[in-house]
Amino acid sequence: MLDGLGVVAVSIFGIQLKTEGSLRTAVPGIPTQSAFDKCLQRYIGALGARVICDNIPGLVSRQRQLCQRYPDIMRSVGEGAREWIRECQHQFRHHRWNCTTLDRDHTVFGRVMLRSSREAAFVYAISSAGVVHAITRACSQGELSVCSCDPYTRGRHHDQRGDFDWGGCSDNIHYGVRFAKAFVDAKEKRLKDARALMNLHNNRCGRTAVRRFLKLECKCHGVSGSCTLRTCWRALSDFRRTGDYLRRRYDGAVQVMATQDGANFTAARQGYRRATRTDLVYFDNSPDYCVLDKAAGSLGTAGRVCSKTSKGTDGCEIMCCGRGYDTTRVTRVTQCECKFHWCCAVRCKECRNTVDVHTCKAPKKAEWLDQT
Repeated sequence: MLDGLGVVAVSIFGIQLKTEGSLRTAVPGIPTQSAFDKCLQRYIGALGARVICDNIPGLVSRQRQLCQRYPDIMRSVGEGAREWIRECQHQFRHHRWNCTTLDRDHTVFGRVMLRSSREAAFVYAISSAGVVHAITRACSQGELSVCSCDPYTRGRHHDQRGDFDWGGCSDNIHYGVRFAKAFVDAKEKRLKDARALMNLHNNRCGRTAVRRFLKLECKCHGVSGSCTLRTCWRALSDFRRTGDYLRRRYDGAVQVMATQDGANFTAARQGYRRATRTDLVYFDNSPDYCVLDKAAGSLGTAGRVCSKTSKGTDGCEIMCCGRGYDTTRVTRVTQCECKFHWCCAVRCKECRNTVDVHTCKAPKKAEWLDQT
């Protein structure tokens, strides 16, 4: 269960995630920013932060306290949820498990989160990273009263190009990491079992991934832009870089088991490599996600679009698990031959293109019944 963050995202800030419906394909159904803001303002304005936070199921007392004390930050938590869900769906758009959100489920992803699999490891990491990224950005943009630019980047410094002065507004990664750790980790720290240890480790991997991609941006000063003097600041990279990095960590995730004292991990089998602080870790093997399996949280791949020619995970052979695929010929209308007309309009023609769309066949009825 994606406690805390998933509960908040769906219960308050991602209310429309439930009305958008299950993302059976990899097309995100994320609410628009304007709808999101209006929904949030209406709920907080009408009920107040205390009433809202008291009625969110699944929050532990520490999370509830933070929710009530920092309602403006909780808005950023919700924005971060929309961002990491979208990124998760992008990263797995060509895979059997495609980070599908579920209707009327406060865990966002359903029973797939109950298994200590590498998918659960990725979700915990990307969700933690999304919260850090959103809060850090909100601090620097002046949207939060409790934080602003990074107060530690002051004075002179140097890099490979020489000396420079800290200036501008560096993104306050310190505050983003600190608040995300306090809120997202709160429930895991109360449980103190093997799964909580796994979740805490993957949460930390997500937070450090955002810090890993901080970039140095500079402005030159001098005659004719000679750059004899530089003013620099630290800035967040696009969240896609964090998503790409964590996706690679997912591919190389390490299967582990908890030590007898429950304080650390050891390799799941003799000969397996030990996990490092930057590795995602998991306990259980994943289901194949080929067919609907309610117990495992698998929605199956029936109806998923696949590529007839690809040999990768988006290819029909792999995506459809050998069941075959149906082909439908569809006509798509797109804008083309667009021209700019003075002044000031762009006019386009409508082009029709007929393409074959391949979708995975459903399993035979007896096979489907065996998995439910």
